[in-house]
Formats: sequence, structure tokens, C-alpha cells
Amino acid sequence: MKNLKLIRMLSVGALAIVATSAFADGNNQCAGLPTHDQLKTALDAAVSKDASGFNLDMWATVVNRDGVVCAVAFSGLNRGSQWPGSRVISAQKANTANAFSLDGLALSTGNLYSAVQGTENSNNDLGGSLYGLQFSNPVDPAVAYGGNPTLMGTRADPMMGKRVGGVNVFGGGLALYSSQHKVIGAVGLSGDTSCADHNQAWLTRKNLNLDYVPSGVSGDPDRWDNIVYDAFNGNANNKTDVWEQPGCVNTTDPRFLPATNKN
Repeated sequence: MKNLKLIRMLSVGALAIVATSAFADGNNQCAGLPTHDQLKTALDAAVSKDASGFNLDMWATVVNRDGVVCAVAFSGLNRGSQWPGSRVISAQKANTANAFSLDGLALSTGNLYSAVQGTENSNNDLGGSLYGLQFSNPVDPAVAYGGNPTLMGTRADPMMGKRVGGVNVFGGGLALYSSQHKVIGAVGLSGDTSCADHNQAWLTRKNLNLDYVPSGVSGDPDRWDNIVYDAFNGNANNKTDVWEQPGCVNTTDPRFLPATNKN
């Protein structure tokens, strides 16, 4: 009897994995978005190319336009090669970039840093016009932390097919734009400094050919939703204001990131 019960449990678990994998690679909610394997290939190439930050491995999450998780991947040898907390942060970043980008205006998570600051921040004396945004749209903990941990980062990641929510306001989240310049979802990366997260998210999106960004706030028409640093491509007033974010360890000039697609 015990053996029969065990067989039934294993069968149900196997069906759940197959169903989740089918969602990742075949469900129409994720049409036009990268599969797990495509995301991992693009992520691995981005991580190997960028050497900013601490040169650590990354988590990456893709959501569709409704905020449903469509793919989760990591760049290291196993799920312990990256900061464990970065899995959920990558999902937050993807959700944020999708939630606050439009067909006519892209906002990366790095663009939101200054706007959410309160008056206690000496680098933004008046506070930010979007103060409190980071407390809206909270993460659903049952989605973020539920399921079998051994499946995290695989085709059957427990977040797959669910809306994770969350708002994150530092670099690493970018909206995904089709060749018709339409938002179809977003990608979020986490695992290193927020500046490295942004760089590698940028390269991952480029590798996926989903960077037909129509407009944004960076002031650079070749990189509309690029991260903005005061000393590099900001207003050089020694404050993190307007759309700026602070620099990090081993920060590189964001103006040298590849230009986005225009056609």
C-alpha cells in the first residue's frame, strides 16, 4: 500500500513538471517571449561578456505583459552559484520594468531610483515624484517562495505560469520590445551590483533581439532606457536626481553599451 501511494505521488509530481515545462515552451501566454533555453543562452553570453561589478553569476526572469512568469534561468553551474535572494529580485525587476513601461515610453528599473527617494535622502533634497512606488504591487510570497527548491531556475521553476508581482527600483530590469516597438513583457537580472545587473540585462535583451525601444528618459536616442549615472551620462551635479542612480563597485560607462534596435 505504501509503495502504491509513493508511486501515485511520484506520478503527480512528474505530471506537474511536464505541465510546467509545457507552459514554458508552448503556452500561448508566452508567445513571442524566450523559452528557458533561449533565456539561459542569452544570459550566459551576457555574463561572459561583461566584467563589471564583482563578476558574479546571475539569475534572470522573463515575464509577459500580464506579469506572468514565462522563464527563469541562472548562469552558474547550479542554483547555489548565485546569491539565493537574487532569484526573487530578478522576478521583481522583470515585473517592475513591465508594469511601468508602455509602447511609447520605456522605464528601466534603474531609471526609477531617484524618483522614489524620500526627503531624508541628501542627494535628492525635495524627495522624489514617485516616492512610495517601491511599496506598491508587493511580491506574492506564495509564488516567490513556494514549490520545490530543487526546480528553481529550471524549465519547471515553481514561479512559472504565475504572477509574482513586486517592485524593484535599481538597475537590472528592462522591458522587452518586439520589432513592432510593442511591449511584450520584460526581463530582470540580479546577482551582482545593480550596475552590473543593468549591463548584463541590457546585453541579455540584445542577445534576445527584443530591444526595439521606442522612447525613454535617458536622453540618449540610441539607448532610451539606459541607466543614468551623475558622473557619466547625467547632469554632473553630485546628486542622484532626475532619472539617475548611484554608481557601484567597478561601474562602467553606460554610453558604451550597444545601441538598441531601431528598425
